[in-house]
Amino acid sequence: MTFSKHGSGGQRSPAPTSSLKEAVERGGFYPSLVLHTLDEALDEREASHQIVHVDTHFDMEEVHRHITVLALAEDIIVVAHLDDHDLEADDGPAFGHGDSPHPRRADTVARISTEVVPVSRIRSLILSEVHRTPENFTPERSLAEVSLNLTWTGGARFDTYPAECGNPECVPDHGDTGNWVPEDIALRIAATAEGDTAVDEARGFVRALRRACIKHTR
Repeated sequence: MTFSKHGSGGQRSPAPTSSLKEAVERGGFYPSLVLHTLDEALDEREASHQIVHVDTHFDMEEVHRHITVLALAEDIIVVAHLDDHDLEADDGPAFGHGDSPHPRRADTVARISTEVVPVSRIRSLILSEVHRTPENFTPERSLAEVSLNLTWTGGARFDTYPAECGNPECVPDHGDTGNWVPEDIALRIAATAEGDTAVDEARGFVRALRRACIKHTR
């Protein structure tokens, strides 16, 4: 892992290991479409750090994938999210010329959304790191995974679960309780799934964003 100096204190932090283009192409999920959309949202700015996260979900016999990209450029963050699905034809028979039926066909469509967030609007930035064999810790060693929670609008997730009183023989229903978790973006990047490069880039993104938040909220 390479390092570069930032700030007057000479503190070392990870430098981005690849460009935005390289990171999106490495993700391999409609890279041309994703890069075109990011380029328009950046509006001639150049991204200095990024997180590219491709996630896969299995639903019965179907596989669903989506990609989330965070790109830091000067005083803004561009947040892009893309997923795809099959667009089924309308119900009822489909007919061509001569009223002869033809097989139904499902087209794949992709939906991509972007948001441009001024760095000055960032309210909370939480980074959680998972270290392998912490008893052998060294600063240069790659992480097992990182989790990022980023908030700028005050949005939150409420996780509910049954309330318990602590008595295993207690029968009455105590209702539900839960946790209120502020978040606009919540990402988990694991080295086993996405590689050490993706984890290092996420860590570098967070450090760069912290510096930008301090700079643009003065």
